[in-house]
Amino acid sequence: GRGPSRGPAMDLFGDLRRMNKRQLYYQVLNFAMIVSSALMIWKGLIVVTGSESPIVVVLSGSMEPAFHRGDLLFLTNFHDDPIRAGEIVVFKVEGRDIPIVHRVIKIHEKENGNIKFLTKGDNNEVDDRGLYKEGQNWLEKKDVVGRARGFLPYVGMVTIIMNDYPKFKYALLAVMGACVLLKRES
Repeated sequence: GRGPSRGPAMDLFGDLRRMNKRQLYYQVLNFAMIVSSALMIWKGLIVVTGSESPIVVVLSGSMEPAFHRGDLLFLTNFHDDPIRAGEIVVFKVEGRDIPIVHRVIKIHEKENGNIKFLTKGDNNEVDDRGLYKEGQNWLEKKDVVGRARGFLPYVGMVTIIMNDYPKFKYALLAVMGACVLLKRES
């Protein structure tokens, strides 16, 4: 028997003490494998899609009703693909960390084949010139991180919650860590 009933926390520590070092080592290794697999898949996606961030989360409502906050977008960025008006692109602006997901509304092609284009959020009243860096009126291909090829609705909500409530992130990490530790081999 266990004697007098103890709190669940005491039980947990007892369990952890009983877990031998080898099991703990195995779990840590397991966790490292999961993380490195995820990184490898991510790197693979970067190579396959040609985009430096193949998957992005929509963070604002500026593209509703096409996309909502929390939608997960899959991007490709092949240089041979011409950019067309009406396409949804993800672009980075100097001085901003977070890429913006908006639609191309105007294209300006020069004789040498260089393309400049203008973007706008479907839900915004005005085009994006106010978002570009000062004095920049057009985007160029080098500003594009990728183009939306598909999306999963609301899957990225977790990311938004983590951005809006940093404490939630730590809680989630703690829970995941505990699950990995407590998932003992039967």
